[in-house]
Amino acid sequence: MKVQGKLFIWLAVFILVVAIIYGLWSKEPVGTTALFLAFGLSIMIGYYLAFTARRVDTGAQDREDADVADDAGELGFFSPHSWQPLALGVGSAFAFMGVVFGWWLLFLSLPLILVGVFGWVFEYYHGEAQNQ
Repeated sequence: MKVQGKLFIWLAVFILVVAIIYGLWSKEPVGTTALFLAFGLSIMIGYYLAFTARRVDTGAQDREDADVADDAGELGFFSPHSWQPLALGVGSAFAFMGVVFGWWLLFLSLPLILVGVFGWVFEYYHGEAQNQ
Protein backbone atom coordinates (compact mmCIF):
# COMPACT_ATOMS: atom_id res chain seq x y z
CA MET A 1 0.00 0.00 0.00
CA LYS A 2 2.99 2.27 0.29
CA VAL A 3 3.32 2.41 -3.47
CA GLN A 4 -0.32 3.37 -3.97
CA GLY A 5 -0.12 6.04 -1.26
CA LYS A 6 2.95 7.63 -2.83
CA LEU A 7 1.35 7.43 -6.26
CA PHE A 8 -1.76 9.32 -5.15
CA ILE A 9 0.25 11.91 -3.22
CA TRP A 10 2.40 12.62 -6.29
CA LEU A 11 -0.75 12.75 -8.40
CA ALA A 12 -2.18 15.30 -5.96
CA VAL A 13 0.96 17.43 -6.24
CA PHE A 14 0.73 17.31 -10.04
CA ILE A 15 -2.96 18.23 -10.02
CA LEU A 16 -2.25 21.12 -7.64
CA VAL A 17 0.43 22.52 -9.96
CA VAL A 18 -1.90 22.13 -12.95
CA ALA A 19 -4.77 23.77 -11.03
CA ILE A 20 -2.65 26.79 -10.12
CA ILE A 21 -1.32 27.23 -13.67
CA TYR A 22 -4.78 26.70 -15.17
CA GLY A 23 -6.39 29.12 -12.74
CA LEU A 24 -3.86 31.87 -13.39
CA TRP A 25 -3.80 31.38 -17.14
CA SER A 26 -7.47 30.84 -17.97
CA LYS A 27 -9.25 32.91 -15.28
CA GLU A 28 -12.08 30.37 -15.58
CA PRO A 29 -13.61 29.47 -12.20
CA VAL A 30 -15.39 26.19 -12.99
CA GLY A 31 -12.39 24.26 -14.32
CA THR A 32 -10.14 25.70 -11.62
CA THR A 33 -12.59 24.60 -8.93
CA ALA A 34 -12.84 21.13 -10.46
CA LEU A 35 -9.05 20.79 -10.49
CA PHE A 36 -8.77 21.91 -6.87
CA LEU A 37 -11.49 19.40 -5.91
CA ALA A 38 -9.57 16.68 -7.78
CA PHE A 39 -6.48 17.70 -5.80
CA GLY A 40 -8.43 17.38 -2.55
CA LEU A 41 -9.75 13.94 -3.46
CA SER A 42 -6.31 12.71 -4.50
CA ILE A 43 -4.65 13.96 -1.33
CA MET A 44 -7.34 12.34 0.83
CA ILE A 45 -6.92 8.98 -0.88
CA GLY A 46 -3.12 9.23 -0.79
CA TYR A 47 -3.08 10.15 2.90
CA TYR A 48 -5.46 7.30 3.75
CA LEU A 49 -3.37 4.75 1.86
CA ALA A 50 -0.10 6.02 3.35
CA PHE A 51 -1.64 6.13 6.84
CA THR A 52 -3.03 2.60 6.50
CA ALA A 53 0.22 1.21 5.04
CA ARG A 54 2.02 1.96 8.30
CA ARG A 55 -0.42 -0.20 10.27
CA VAL A 56 -0.73 -3.30 8.07
CA ASP A 57 1.72 -5.96 7.05
CA THR A 58 3.92 -5.36 4.04
CA GLY A 59 2.17 -6.57 0.91
CA ALA A 60 3.73 -8.21 -2.10
CA GLN A 61 3.53 -4.95 -4.05
CA ASP A 62 5.84 -3.28 -1.51
CA ARG A 63 8.70 -5.77 -2.00
CA GLU A 64 11.20 -5.54 -4.84
CA ASP A 65 11.70 -9.33 -5.09
CA ALA A 66 7.99 -10.27 -5.15
CA ASP A 67 6.34 -12.29 -7.90
CA VAL A 68 2.79 -11.91 -9.14
CA ALA A 69 1.84 -15.20 -7.46
CA ASP A 70 2.88 -13.83 -4.06
CA ASP A 71 -0.20 -11.63 -4.00
CA ALA A 72 -2.59 -14.48 -4.83
CA GLY A 73 -5.24 -15.66 -2.44
CA GLU A 74 -8.51 -14.56 -0.99
CA LEU A 75 -9.14 -10.84 -1.27
CA GLY A 76 -12.23 -10.68 0.90
CA PHE A 77 -15.94 -11.32 0.88
CA PHE A 78 -17.99 -9.89 -1.96
CA SER A 79 -21.75 -10.20 -2.00
CA PRO A 80 -22.85 -12.53 -4.81
CA HIS A 81 -26.20 -10.80 -5.28
CA SER A 82 -27.58 -7.63 -3.84
CA TRP A 83 -30.46 -5.37 -4.84
CA GLN A 84 -29.32 -2.55 -2.58
CA PRO A 85 -26.96 -0.84 -5.09
CA LEU A 86 -29.84 -0.68 -7.58
CA ALA A 87 -32.12 1.04 -5.06
CA LEU A 88 -29.31 3.42 -4.08
CA GLY A 89 -28.49 4.19 -7.71
CA VAL A 90 -32.10 4.85 -8.72
CA GLY A 91 -32.67 6.99 -5.64
CA SER A 92 -29.50 8.97 -6.29
CA ALA A 93 -30.43 9.45 -9.95
CA PHE A 94 -33.82 10.84 -8.93
CA ALA A 95 -32.16 13.08 -6.34
CA PHE A 96 -29.79 14.56 -8.91
CA MET A 97 -32.65 14.97 -11.37
CA GLY A 98 -34.36 16.96 -8.64
CA VAL A 99 -31.71 19.65 -9.09
CA VAL A 100 -32.80 19.99 -12.72
CA PHE A 101 -36.57 19.50 -12.59
CA GLY A 102 -37.41 20.70 -9.09
CA TRP A 103 -36.55 20.10 -5.47
CA TRP A 104 -39.82 18.23 -4.92
CA LEU A 105 -38.24 15.21 -6.66
CA LEU A 106 -35.75 15.00 -3.81
CA PHE A 107 -38.56 14.11 -1.41
CA LEU A 108 -39.57 11.20 -3.63
CA SER A 109 -36.00 9.95 -3.92
CA LEU A 110 -35.14 10.12 -0.22
CA PRO A 111 -37.02 6.90 0.74
CA LEU A 112 -35.25 5.01 -2.05
CA ILE A 113 -31.87 6.27 -0.89
CA LEU A 114 -32.61 5.34 2.72
CA VAL A 115 -33.80 1.85 1.73
CA GLY A 116 -30.62 1.36 -0.30
CA VAL A 117 -28.27 2.58 2.44
CA PHE A 118 -29.91 0.74 5.33
CA GLY A 119 -30.41 -2.39 3.26
CA TRP A 120 -26.75 -2.40 2.26
CA VAL A 121 -25.51 -1.81 5.80
CA PHE A 122 -27.71 -4.49 7.37
CA GLU A 123 -27.74 -6.96 4.48
CA TYR A 124 -25.93 -9.72 6.38
CA TYR A 125 -26.97 -8.76 9.90
CA HIS A 126 -28.86 -11.55 11.68
CA GLY A 127 -29.26 -10.11 15.16
CA GLU A 128 -27.18 -10.43 18.28
CA ALA A 129 -25.63 -13.84 18.93
CA GLN A 130 -27.32 -15.77 21.71
CA ASN A 131 -24.81 -17.21 24.21
CA GLN A 132 -26.84 -19.94 25.86
